Amino acid sequence: MSITICFDFGNTRYKAAVFHGDQLQEIVVLVDDSHDTIKELLQQFKPSYTILSSVVNHQPTVEDVLKEHSHFHKLSHHTQLPFTTPVGKPETIGADRLALCAAATYLFPNSNNLAIALGTCITYNFINVKNQFLGGSISPGLQMRLQSMHALTAKLPLVNMEWNFPLIGYDTKTNLLSGAAWGMAKEIDGIIDAYREKFGNFNVLLTGGDTPHFAPLLKNQIFADPQLIFKGLYAISVYNR
Repeated sequence: MSITICFDFGNTRYKAAVFHGDQLQEIVVLVDDSHDTIKELLQQFKPSYTILSSVVNHQPTVEDVLKEHSHFHKLSHHTQLPFTTPVGKPETIGADRLALCAAATYLFPNSNNLAIALGTCITYNFINVKNQFLGGSISPGLQMRLQSMHALTAKLPLVNMEWNFPLIGYDTKTNLLSGAAWGMAKEIDGIIDAYREKFGNFNVLLTGGDTPHFAPLLKNQIFADPQLIFKGLYAISVYNR
């Protein structure tokens, strides 16, 4: 059974998912993207295949060491995908969004799918019944909302997210937490409703580290999977072998 490691380099964290066959076995959070860190992981798991999705300026040696020790694929607009991208500038589509669309297409082929990723930013990605990625939208994520309220005002503090906040805040901290989290949840519900008015029935896929916290706040029915991007990366890796 072949081993595949899918690397996801995001704005907040560098992570890797280890697949044995088509089964996700382990998630590894990397301390950095140095040559030694990547090589140590490769020596530990000895993958046959690797794939990299990166939205940051990662160390150039990363790709060299992956090529040296595995059948390596870098996700880009040149990648063969299980969907088409009939948009104006496909080269500008983030690798993370391509992976998300691949997961939606793999799980629900020939269906309308709205894939939503909760990260530094929230991305909304719509794939239609013809497996065409039509685009979507990008808005501030949870931490960005909390940080901007502090950075762009004179007196509001920077607070860390705590999930036992009330609906009605009783001090500055709980007001900020309630506004950021409930505002984000209502934005997501509102956008889902707007898509439903236009397209009728479709699947809603939600992913990202905060998925377990946000899923209960949403009124719309969703398919929640915090590891959806990794499953999309694996599907793309297989598609390009």
